[in-house]
Amino acid sequence: MLAFFILISTSFTGFAQVWSLEQCIDTAQVHNQNLQISRNNIAIGEQKQKEAISNLFPKVNMVGDYKYFIDLPYQLMPMSTFDPTAPEGKFREAQFGVPHNISASIQVALPLYNPQIYGGIRTTKIAAEITELQYRKTEEQVYFEISNLYYNIQILQHQLAFVDSNIDNTAKLLENLQLLHQQLMIKGTDVKKVALQLEQLKTQKDIISNNIEQVMNALKFSMGITINENIQIETDIQFKSNIEYSKLPTVDLQLTTMQKRILVSELKTLKNSRLPSVSLYGSYGQTGFGYDKEPNDFLKFFPTSFVGVQLSFPLFNGTVTYQKINQKKIEIQNSQLQISLVTDQNNMLIENTNRSRTVTQKTIANTLTQVDLARTVYEQSVLQQKEGIANLTDVLLADNALREAQQNNLSAIIEYLKADLELKKLTGNISIDIK
Repeated sequence: MLAFFILISTSFTGFAQVWSLEQCIDTAQVHNQNLQISRNNIAIGEQKQKEAISNLFPKVNMVGDYKYFIDLPYQLMPMSTFDPTAPEGKFREAQFGVPHNISASIQVALPLYNPQIYGGIRTTKIAAEITELQYRKTEEQVYFEISNLYYNIQILQHQLAFVDSNIDNTAKLLENLQLLHQQLMIKGTDVKKVALQLEQLKTQKDIISNNIEQVMNALKFSMGITINENIQIETDIQFKSNIEYSKLPTVDLQLTTMQKRILVSELKTLKNSRLPSVSLYGSYGQTGFGYDKEPNDFLKFFPTSFVGVQLSFPLFNGTVTYQKINQKKIEIQNSQLQISLVTDQNNMLIENTNRSRTVTQKTIANTLTQVDLARTVYEQSVLQQKEGIANLTDVLLADNALREAQQNNLSAIIEYLKADLELKKLTGNISIDIK
């Protein structure tokens, strides 16, 4: 694999700590609030999975009840109970029981087989995997955002250095022209033209400095640190060309695939809802009866307990389940189409980004040559102007050509770094850098 390494460096001084791109990303891993939210979502997903599993455990409830009968309940008793000679079909009302009734029991229910519970466990497990993928996606977004901001600051700092250099050159030129004007060798308008250009460069410097502060604040925000913290970034712009990235499944594709898995799991749960559910249940308690009229007042308790098995089998629910199954099948078809769409779109973007990266790589080499040529022309023009061979217009044109070549080179570097970063994302290689 053919690769070459290009290093552009400019000296900046300051007392702030210098942060590398890796340090910025590592800091964001700890302090970025979006990542913290994603980590909390992973914890929520784990708790939901445990919640689904806990439905398999026995459910224990304690039930208590107290009733005071102002009027005791009536029952109709056959007349033959009181009079054996009474005709059949004749009844007589009678009151039974005591006014005070107390009951307390512990009830236990254990699902032996419930397709809804098992379907919920399966679905929440897939959902937990999705939250982990969403965390990876957030990681990639933070990596992508911080890298772009970092590159932008580097480029702006180099632009500032170029402007400072141009200010120095223009100031020297202005000084020479002022001497020539004092000697009545050039017109005053020539001096004013260069003075105007110097003021324009100073204004441009102020604009670039302000842009650096704004982008730096955005970088600090993405890192999760306060904007009052004083930091600097490395001024060396480093990159390699002709890097071939192996094509890995992207997070977006994995998320789309996992969404289909959830739909398939939900479809299976719907189909299994037609199966019977079986549960074991039981109860143990005490029932108390009381009478409060003296001298026959009393309060007595009697044990009561039972165990049983309950079978629930859905016979017909108005075709609701059938309609839900049909809906879920269509959703699965759409999910499969979405997977194909994401795959095709990603392949197209990879092809376009590869082309853009190749073009910008060539542009960088061309603009570097143009910068060298423009600098040579500018230096020769200044020398010739001192010797009286060239006029001021030639010097200004050469200076503008040099600045334009410098800006074109910086723009090419920006486009290359962005294209390379985009290609990493599209090929699934950003996660490798994060690890």
